[in-house]
Amino acid sequence: MLLSTAVQMKELDRVAIEERGIPSLTLMERAAQGIVTAAAEDFAQPGRAAVFAGSGNNGGDGVAAACLLLKAGWTVRVFLTGSRERMSRDCRTMAEWLHRVGGVLEDLDETSEEQRNYAVTADIVIDAIFGVGLSRPVEGRAAQAVAWINAARGLVVAADLPSGIDADTGAILGCAAKADKTVTFTMRKVGHLLGEAWCGKVIVWDIGIPADLTADWKSPALSIDRALVRRLLPKREPDGHKGTFGKAYLLCGSAAYTGAPVLASRAAGRGGCGLVTVGVPAAAWGAVAARCLEEMPQALPDKDGMVSKEAFPLLREKLFTADAVLIGPGLGRGRETEKVIRRLTETCPGPLVLDADGINALEGHIDTLDTRRGRVTVVTPHDGEFQRLGGCSQERSLDTARAFAAHHGCVLVWKGHRTIVAAPDGRCYVNTTGNSGMAKGGSGDVLAGLLTSLLAQGMEAGEAAAAAVWLHGAAGDLAAAELTPYAMTAGDLIRYLPAAFHLALEEA
Repeated sequence: MLLSTAVQMKELDRVAIEERGIPSLTLMERAAQGIVTAAAEDFAQPGRAAVFAGSGNNGGDGVAAACLLLKAGWTVRVFLTGSRERMSRDCRTMAEWLHRVGGVLEDLDETSEEQRNYAVTADIVIDAIFGVGLSRPVEGRAAQAVAWINAARGLVVAADLPSGIDADTGAILGCAAKADKTVTFTMRKVGHLLGEAWCGKVIVWDIGIPADLTADWKSPALSIDRALVRRLLPKREPDGHKGTFGKAYLLCGSAAYTGAPVLASRAAGRGGCGLVTVGVPAAAWGAVAARCLEEMPQALPDKDGMVSKEAFPLLREKLFTADAVLIGPGLGRGRETEKVIRRLTETCPGPLVLDADGINALEGHIDTLDTRRGRVTVVTPHDGEFQRLGGCSQERSLDTARAFAAHHGCVLVWKGHRTIVAAPDGRCYVNTTGNSGMAKGGSGDVLAGLLTSLLAQGMEAGEAAAAAVWLHGAAGDLAAAELTPYAMTAGDLIRYLPAAFHLALEEA
């Protein structure tokens, strides 16, 4: 699925208007029709609607929607949150239309209990304050309007993007309206995915932008969907053997964390690779071996229940014979173990996934990651780990992810509600699957094992990461549908991976 930035969308509108001769008011009227269709489709008969309109063209979309609702028999009040003097030409034209059809453009009065009571009790509330053009915190009358919108009992419909959400990052700019539906035009914006929790159901409405203008669209990112994953997954050779489908080596676990190697190795096996070996400290070997039947646990020299430096020669040998390697889940943060992790990171010749304590070992030693430039490396941090890697403390964004991946020559899997995958060549993907039931210990171990499995089968690293995060999230969605997000566990993700693969491989 193609995505756009705010700047791209503005340029697309400009070309359609100035170079293709499509009247801007025609585009606005079509946008208004989409808003009204989405807003009124659930109502058998007209009721009461409140429209919050800014002074820009997003406000014009809202005023035009108010006109259509009035003509359809709705009782409508339109509250202007911006300045009348700064109204755009098209917004002013729509305000004149509103007057002709019997409506009134009221200035929003922040102190008016009467206006507030009408808005919060209306059947439909339309948010047309800012749309995609916002780049500063919401304040003043607009902030008060957002508060009233969020207090509304009726259906909230946002025009293009909920006001207060950054179109390119999904970040909340001061405060934001929370919509039940968002009607966006021509294509989704990046903020619809990264700020999904505020958008509700996103409806893409065609306003008549010529199709050839988006035929060679340079999207800032691709959203990861079923069709993309089906295209990316490697074909299974019918006459293949264990070696054909790759060997994965996983260095995981400690005496204190024996579940991580089990989850990661089982996920790797479910991911399709031919052989899975999991190296664990000797102190954890018994607990891991008792639960790994198809995977092959290897006992390693340890100290204080964690991998010791004496394990390095054995590990180095394994790393040179594996098709993909995972280092990190459950290893712990002992000084000696972290030194081993850094040495292995520098040494490993093939595709390497660094997760959890594999990432933590690089805190203050990011130069270790840089030594792998030219080799395949995937790092899978959540927000806190990303900061420890020297990322940043800002809201997640494609630009931040892309810059990190390019600077360090790695694939970044920035885990979160909508995981971002960034490759060093500038490609970006945003995941579309997953739910709150996955926010439990062990879920990351499952993802790391699955990703390593796909790499072992020869997938390109950015594509393997994109496929892995979608499959991982799809398994979570299937688990939540049956078990509820409350009751599902990380182990359930592995149980539902086969169904997730089925879903990806089915023809649309």
